[in-house]
Amino acid sequence: MNFKKIHSFIICLLINAGFSMPAFAVSGANDDTMTFAFVGDVMMGRTFPSVQLPEKDGALLFSDAKPILRRADLALGNLEGALCEGGTSTKGTGPNSYAFRTPPRYAKWLKDAGFDFMSMANNHSRDFGQTGIEQTEQALREQGIAFAGVAGRVEYTVVTCKGKKIGICAFGHNQYTVKHLDLNKVEQVLKALRAQTDFIIVSFHGGAEGRSKNHLPNGTETFLGENRGNLRQLAHFCIDNGADIVYGHGPHVLRCVEVYKGRFIAYSLGNFCTPYGVSLTGISGYAPLVEIKTDGSGRFISGQIHPFIQRPGVGPRADKSNAVVKEMMTLTQQDIPNNPIKIDVSGKILLK
Repeated sequence: MNFKKIHSFIICLLINAGFSMPAFAVSGANDDTMTFAFVGDVMMGRTFPSVQLPEKDGALLFSDAKPILRRADLALGNLEGALCEGGTSTKGTGPNSYAFRTPPRYAKWLKDAGFDFMSMANNHSRDFGQTGIEQTEQALREQGIAFAGVAGRVEYTVVTCKGKKIGICAFGHNQYTVKHLDLNKVEQVLKALRAQTDFIIVSFHGGAEGRSKNHLPNGTETFLGENRGNLRQLAHFCIDNGADIVYGHGPHVLRCVEVYKGRFIAYSLGNFCTPYGVSLTGISGYAPLVEIKTDGSGRFISGQIHPFIQRPGVGPRADKSNAVVKEMMTLTQQDIPNNPIKIDVSGKILLK
């Protein structure tokens, strides 16, 4: 029996239903360290504009990654699209429509894999309008998976783990999300979480998209004429205002990692489980799962990159070539030259 996951189910279910719960001890509460697992975009299959669903109705999607996700104190990702039936596409109806709709029953595979939180602050959560948002929230809530990121709905959440209250918030760049372009709003959310939690994790969806966007630029990024944020500024701002871990997604490729003021930042974890409807060619198919250990105050201790490469129609499978680790090593060395961490060839992330 995985007591941690049963406990997480109960707490997340009550919090997302609008209840508040006092923290109480769970197994391992005397251990001051925390272990977190992070991945990027997850869109498990499509029923629009045609039906594209994986083998055994999705049961095998996370088979290689499941042991790592399940052993973490908390496992977090980004839900790219809606878990819904019906609704009207907000992105057209043609054969090349980038409107992502996954059957609500697939939420059980997220729970089975070990996920505790999924961000909804991205440019696909509203692909099927308000119907899609409401059904997605209900599907996640039924599985005890916490979520946040849609403005005016669940803008942040609090879960309890190992005797600590963990605040999680999610920011996006488009209108219906809690926008990271509005730093006043970001500060307001972080202030609210500081008042009621011991530890804060920030998820953000931002940056330009595509295989040529793997390097983290200085300054603001734009894509298709849209402001996608100044992500260095955003991540540092979040930590300056109380965040302990910041993880990003959005460019569909992985980017560098950093430790800033003792806190861990992943600027993009790329695609993790997107077997249909998203290009998986070359580095677009690189699917890191990053495991981070912190002390009780949120300071980075060490990390591990678990490398996966996606196979179309299959999902993430172990990367035996080590290409994912090499890519993250190179990007981190080039884009964060004064980084206090290093990545070795085995994927370990260590303080220098």
